[in-house]
Amino acid sequence: MTPVFITGTGTDVGKTWVLARLITELRRRGHTVHARKPAQSFAPAERGHTDAELLAAASGEAPTDVCPVHRWYELPMAPPMAAASLGLPEFTIADLVAETTVTPTCLVEGAGGPRSPLAADGDNIAFARRLGAAHALLVADAGLGTINAVALCSDALTGFETIVMLNRFDPGAELHRRNREWLLDAGYRVAVTVGETADRLETRLP
Repeated sequence: MTPVFITGTGTDVGKTWVLARLITELRRRGHTVHARKPAQSFAPAERGHTDAELLAAASGEAPTDVCPVHRWYELPMAPPMAAASLGLPEFTIADLVAETTVTPTCLVEGAGGPRSPLAADGDNIAFARRLGAAHALLVADAGLGTINAVALCSDALTGFETIVMLNRFDPGAELHRRNREWLLDAGYRVAVTVGETADRLETRLP
């Protein structure tokens, strides 16, 4: 089992919300699941509700196990930008990989989208490849712009076995249904609920 890398088509598609509930569901099914986030940046008002804290609450770990405390950047920018703005040391993809403790059932969330900067010398894709991830979960919105966003991000994820999760999917919305059907017809692996996503990931868990 290699790590599953979680990313999103944008910064507000709800990937942390999805991941926290996915971890909760997998644990309910009897799996031991660990969450990892190599670096996080956030606004001061988010203290207590940062991504690492939300994922830790779901996985039963300490927030500093999810994301090392020296990689918490209290400024809402891409992590390497936040570090520079705060006057903190530059860090590399190799640094983040070395600090990420991978387990047999490890779900690793990036920051931003696939091509968002994650370190001074690379983006989320560079990190996921260096970490050895073979599987990816791409969280997308279900509404307008979904197909274009999924296609562009999936191109960046070439080489990963990718599941697309349409978050906030409303089966009563024609646009959402048509987006799902279009993506399925185009050959994407698509899930529209946390339970369905768990079903697809469960076959990859030990």
